[in-house]
Amino acid sequence: MLAVHLVSFFFTKLQEDPTKKVDRFLHAMRLHDDQLNDISARFQAEMKKGLSAESNAAAAVKMLPTHVRSTPDGSEKGQFMALDFGGSKFKVLQVKVREGMGIRKGGVEMDEKTYRIPKELLTGRGTELFDHVTESLKDFLHERNISLEKKHPLAFTFSFPCEQTALNRGLLLSWSKNFRARGLQGKDVVQVLRDSIDRTGGMDMEVLAMVNDTVATMMTCGFDDQYCQAGLIIGTGTNACYMEELRHVDLVEGDEGRMCVNTEWGAFGDDGALDDFITEFDRDVDAASNNPGKQIFEKMISGMYLGELVRLVVLKMAKVGKLFDGRVSDALRTKGKITTAHVAAMEEYKNGLKNTRTILEELDLSPSDDDCIAVQHISTIVSFRSSNLVAAGLAAILTRIKHNRNRRALRITVGVDGTVYKTHPQYPKRLHKVVRRLLPDCHVRFALSDSGSSKGAALVTAVAQRLASRKRQVDETLSSFKLSQEQLQLVKARMRAGLEAGLKSKGPSAIKMLPSFVYHTPDGTENGKYLALDLGGTNFRAMLVNFKKSLQQNVRLYHKIYTIPLEIMQGTGEELFDHLAQCIGDFLDYMGMKNARLPAGFTFSFPCEQTAIDTGTLVSWTKGFKATNCEGHDVVSMLREAIKRRNEFELDIAAVVNDTVGTMMSCAYEDPQCEIGLIAGTGTNVCYMEEVKNIEKTGGEQGAAEMLKMCVNTEWGGLGDDGSLDDIITPYDTEVDQNSVNPGKQRFEKLTSGMYLGEIVRQVLLDLTRGGLLFRGHVTETLKTPGIFQTKYLSQIESDRLALLQVRSILQQLGLNSNCDDSIIVKEVCGAVSRRAAQLCGAGMAAVVDKIRENRGLDHLNITVGVDGALYKLHPHFSGVLQKTTKALAPRCDVTFLPSEEGSGKGAALITAVARKKKEI
Repeated sequence: MLAVHLVSFFFTKLQEDPTKKVDRFLHAMRLHDDQLNDISARFQAEMKKGLSAESNAAAAVKMLPTHVRSTPDGSEKGQFMALDFGGSKFKVLQVKVREGMGIRKGGVEMDEKTYRIPKELLTGRGTELFDHVTESLKDFLHERNISLEKKHPLAFTFSFPCEQTALNRGLLLSWSKNFRARGLQGKDVVQVLRDSIDRTGGMDMEVLAMVNDTVATMMTCGFDDQYCQAGLIIGTGTNACYMEELRHVDLVEGDEGRMCVNTEWGAFGDDGALDDFITEFDRDVDAASNNPGKQIFEKMISGMYLGELVRLVVLKMAKVGKLFDGRVSDALRTKGKITTAHVAAMEEYKNGLKNTRTILEELDLSPSDDDCIAVQHISTIVSFRSSNLVAAGLAAILTRIKHNRNRRALRITVGVDGTVYKTHPQYPKRLHKVVRRLLPDCHVRFALSDSGSSKGAALVTAVAQRLASRKRQVDETLSSFKLSQEQLQLVKARMRAGLEAGLKSKGPSAIKMLPSFVYHTPDGTENGKYLALDLGGTNFRAMLVNFKKSLQQNVRLYHKIYTIPLEIMQGTGEELFDHLAQCIGDFLDYMGMKNARLPAGFTFSFPCEQTAIDTGTLVSWTKGFKATNCEGHDVVSMLREAIKRRNEFELDIAAVVNDTVGTMMSCAYEDPQCEIGLIAGTGTNVCYMEEVKNIEKTGGEQGAAEMLKMCVNTEWGGLGDDGSLDDIITPYDTEVDQNSVNPGKQRFEKLTSGMYLGEIVRQVLLDLTRGGLLFRGHVTETLKTPGIFQTKYLSQIESDRLALLQVRSILQQLGLNSNCDDSIIVKEVCGAVSRRAAQLCGAGMAAVVDKIRENRGLDHLNITVGVDGALYKLHPHFSGVLQKTTKALAPRCDVTFLPSEEGSGKGAALITAVARKKKEI
């Protein structure tokens, strides 16, 4: 019996617990983590919908591009006027941003004055509202003795939903916060402001930026914290913004860098996405609002509605007899009698219950102690739900940022402003705790906005000025790499003149036009086994090529690659050729063919004077080779002597071939129309089939009917050695040339080939950094190191599929600590240098194909170019620019570019096979 009484006693006490009673009544408002993760996932889906051009029109969350492309970096400076317009009062400010004070050092001074907006202007004509604003602006200038004659940059904070098509242009989508001014919806409010400034007169203002208060909050905090990439407002209204990857913002052209997106998240749920989380009290608040069915998320969160939600809950609980013994006062029935300030007061740590009693008594109620506890708990649940919903939305944004940047963990700062966040005693702590619980992999810092949106708007303007100034200076630097059609036509003409001069027997020529004594391209009947030797850079390749009798059986290849050490490249000629003989011996051992006397073709990718197909006198080393006692000597003889010294095997070296010629022959085996070879790799060169009668330096004795053409190795890399390219050579090219192993030589090659492009880029980056336009002006030892920026990095950085984060990763590997803006500039520099290289090659190729067309008296020429080289094959844009330029400058030629699969090695074997076949005939 005693046990029954005890159970009854405890049950009665439980029934009497006022907080449990409220918990049961507001069960739907108490959200657990699974529900918050669900809401977060729904918001992520809404964000994606809003960012897509296809679904944006139907999206509740509009994800508005702001055209703010960068947060502050501390180098901003200048004086700005600012207008902060977002409620029944507005502010006019003068903002001074001091240079060099930036990140974590302060440096912003503000002088401000607040002006009221007469009530009638809130719902009057829009032009009258803006005239009141600009008259107040003029009043401020007078009062502060600020010059009216001087031109002032103006920053405009406008805290209403706008569709921005530029940083200084925004169409008003809808009014909020009790504003209903007529004639402005759908209009560009920046232009409306300019017109009002003109009507008011006596001021010279340039409106540079219009900013939402949320964006301004992010920028304010970003001035002091470089990790601030999101902004949050929790005040009368609520909103969030963040830095989105531009490639995901469909409504704005371009895909490089980031742009701040104003989510306008208050409209989340307007399409029913939150219906299963909306309570009867939310529906009552919405029905009684100025915009039923709109801003559903905001009505569950923001300061404009929290007090009213509490009032409706208290009223309902009183009506059903759960509060005040069922008594309801007229004041409690009156909308707006409980405010968000009351909610904050009721939740104060020490005086909360006392404040609750006072507030309820002011509503003509006689609360008991339990009533006060219950009403305080109602306030806690309503405001706690608000912070939970904000945390869910913020978790969605931060998850998206983490995913965009491919991070396992994320360090980020969220700039926050708003009266609820600032004045509610428990709100910030609750919000921070839930966000960190939902995102355990993120280190999230919350920074309270200092001076709010006014300072932020000025900073947006300052950043815009900085970026515009920097862009002008970068564009000016890169302008010297941009070639006009007229300049490219001149390069084509100079290349043509160089080709003609090189063919003559007398007179100097920068373009050597070396006869190769290759008279025929393959016809597909070549067969047998041949050894191909290929020296063209830091590697030496030995290859066994077995041509079958039929094309259908294709070609079998076996090869081995050997490294040429630097000390061999720059040692004696004897050491170099002994090393090659050693490599050949190893390969023959590897193939088990040391006793076979194979015919061999020797691809030697350096300028050689040939008097026959199996002799070649080295004119000059290129590509970093400096081996002594080689220039002026026959390289075939030197290799034969090295093989003889080794005395292990015998070779019949039947042909010495330039790699360009080998490439042409390799591709001609696949395409009979291939009569040009192009190398675009570490070095660059072209060969083509020239009429023998035009090659004066052969003496004319080779004009037999069956030998009407000969392949000429142009060695076009020498164009410009006579000064003919001085008008397009930049100071960066001159620096690269002077620091090379052969100053004054191979000037065209130094503008176009892989060995030099990375170094040109490094020189430009060094100059931009010294000018404070890159890497915060910090010149690292890495950046000062010649050769550190290899051409392969251009191919990687310019890849269309490469996110800027990966560009930053490449730069970090080089010891270059970059931000997003730096990465964009580096990509622009790489693009300018590689594009010029491709255009110059295109201009040279146009000269070659037009010469062939004219040689043959054709109105139209169809021809194929065999191509090899890493620059052509691996760079994402080089081949396309080269082909487009060739087409534009040689419109009467249809040129097909055929990449070589096995390149010059297979070509050397083919030349040997063709030469043998003709000899047998």
